[in-house]
Amino acid sequence: MPSQRIILGIGLAILLVIGAASIGLDFKSRSDNASVDRALGILSKLSDMRPMLRGAESAARAFALTGDQEFAREYREASDAILPALALLIEAVKDNPTERQLIEQTKALVERQIAINSELIRLRNAGDNAGAAALVGQEDREATATIAGNLAKAVAEERRLLFARRAESETSGVFLLAIDLAGVLLILVLASVLTMSARRSRRELQDSLSASKATNEALEAAVAERTAHLVAAHEELRLSAAVLRSTFHSMAEAVLVIDTKGEILLSNPAAETMLRYRPGMTVELLRSLSTVFHADGVTPLKVEDMPASRALRGETFDSSEMVVRPVSGNAPVHLIISGRPLRDGSGAISGAALVYHDATASRETEHKLQQSQKLDAIGKLTGGVAHDFNNMLTVITGTTETLVASLAHEPDLQKTAELIDQAAERCSELIQHLLAFARRQPLQPRNVDINATVLDIAKLLRPTLGEQVEVNSILDQETAIAHIDASQLANSLLNMAINARDAMPNGGKLLLETRNVVLDDAYAQANPGVKAGPYVMLAVSDTGGGMSQEVLDKVFEPFFTTKEVGKGSGLGLSMVYGFVKQSGGHIRIYSEVGHGTTIKLYLPPARGQIEAAPAPAAALPHGNETILVVEDDALVRNFVIAQLQSLGYRTIAAANGPAAMALIADDKPFDLLFTDVIMPGGMTGRQLADEAIKRRPGVKVLYTSGYTDNAIVHQGRLDPGVLLLTKPYRKSQLANMVRRALAG
Repeated sequence: MPSQRIILGIGLAILLVIGAASIGLDFKSRSDNASVDRALGILSKLSDMRPMLRGAESAARAFALTGDQEFAREYREASDAILPALALLIEAVKDNPTERQLIEQTKALVERQIAINSELIRLRNAGDNAGAAALVGQEDREATATIAGNLAKAVAEERRLLFARRAESETSGVFLLAIDLAGVLLILVLASVLTMSARRSRRELQDSLSASKATNEALEAAVAERTAHLVAAHEELRLSAAVLRSTFHSMAEAVLVIDTKGEILLSNPAAETMLRYRPGMTVELLRSLSTVFHADGVTPLKVEDMPASRALRGETFDSSEMVVRPVSGNAPVHLIISGRPLRDGSGAISGAALVYHDATASRETEHKLQQSQKLDAIGKLTGGVAHDFNNMLTVITGTTETLVASLAHEPDLQKTAELIDQAAERCSELIQHLLAFARRQPLQPRNVDINATVLDIAKLLRPTLGEQVEVNSILDQETAIAHIDASQLANSLLNMAINARDAMPNGGKLLLETRNVVLDDAYAQANPGVKAGPYVMLAVSDTGGGMSQEVLDKVFEPFFTTKEVGKGSGLGLSMVYGFVKQSGGHIRIYSEVGHGTTIKLYLPPARGQIEAAPAPAAALPHGNETILVVEDDALVRNFVIAQLQSLGYRTIAAANGPAAMALIADDKPFDLLFTDVIMPGGMTGRQLADEAIKRRPGVKVLYTSGYTDNAIVHQGRLDPGVLLLTKPYRKSQLANMVRRALAG
């Protein structure tokens, strides 16, 4: 009996150690998850800091150039927000000396730049234009580069820490599963030992009772002694079992103990929640409730590769991942399983113990992050390609326009030229869609009444979609005003409605909804790139066939389409995605195969009153002024010169910024600087314009670009007072914009 107490004492001690280790690892796992959340938060703050710095600098320099007090107000708002944001960043990275040093150095440089920009605004307000110009000339590009470099280093360091913490979290999870499994096995061993001990005690008691009457008194004394020991042992067993049962039932992981026939001998409450197990079920019946796949969620998992089958074959494994899709239609579950075979006294396999960990939330977050990174990479590539094509299309569209006009007396050739012109126009529209996806199109946002816009579009949709599609709307009368580009919103609504119609070939219902919503911090953390706060929600729902998960994963990619060849370009939703993201909003698609689709646009709310749509500009006459054309692409440069000369203007040309500065230094007279934005030679169009204005105050500037960087477009919006002619453009567009620039 003392040996039994020793065994029970050792078992209880081991269980306490295992419980303490499990609790410690659980706390560590939560700490690792908190560290990952903190790292994501710091990355978000670092990402927000860049546009804030660029916005402050752009506003200060715009004020210095124009004297517009609106720019001074924008600068004050931006500079007031920068230093508190940097202070929050320093507090967030205080435990990382490297990042803290980078951010503190950046803060010192930013404070210096804010002081310089504030002095620049003061001089401009005081009318000291010469002092302001001199201060602009002292721009510390090295400090700007250092700030950008420091932020980039901080992002790299935080990403390195993020990946390290994620790896530590996964390692802790594996150890936690192993410790839980060891606890289950120890429970079974102790239960077996105590059961055998109880049986042995009963046999000894019966042997004693059957002894001779001569030894009756001694036997009764022995029985009394043994009974006392047995009562004590049972009490110890009861206490130990209570501790083990409490630990077993409170585990977050699901545990199943099975025999060689697949009968489930033991389970905990987590198994009922996670695996939908019910008492009396077998492993085979449990399998019939779901379809099981490998970790990729596509390849079916064979029965012989199931965790129970592997463990019953004698395999020991950890971190085996699979995806379970319930046949009831519930959401799929990502499970990480550990398994151990159980053996009897002879070493033969008598069953298996399986521990299941639900990794659905972490895998879903990883998937969203990967999708966001993939779309961002595709957007950068698409924007670069679209920029180069715009240069070529500028020459093609302008040349074919001239060619069509010159072939007026040759109808056959003129029709051929018109076909080329129409094809070029379609290419131009395609490039604009690509730029919309890449978030490189210049937007003209204004305060828009979303309800009024939806009602106007609904009137257009009814004849467009046909009688088979019933169009309804549910508009919240309290819906806030949104600050967006109205024309792009209309195009997006039309694209989504046409997609909905195509998803309902036999007819159906299209529902348009609006309301105010607030996305909280939890939603923002679960959806990378989303900022918590108020939004204006616009939803488009259809009763079509819905989309599978595979289609949803690719639906925003350019040129991806499920329609037949020739019936869709695959650019509709990618354009909508780019427009919403560039506007500072969020887009989410909910779809179920056989039930339909809902697309929700979360648009930024506006401040102030509704603005009227701008009236179309009237055509302006030709002119005889001199225009300095700066364009690195020779084809585009020659085309522009020919078009301007045909409009009566005199031209001088340069291939890049330094060449143009040489012409300015030679005192070449000109009335308008017409420059591309992105050029080789170490000087952008914006930098060239700044230098030209310094040397020739009052000179007019007109920019052109296929897509624009932050030099011209700040967060997707044209800087007030800056004129931009987007490539490709036609002769009429060129003439109107040149006259507008000269008249301004």
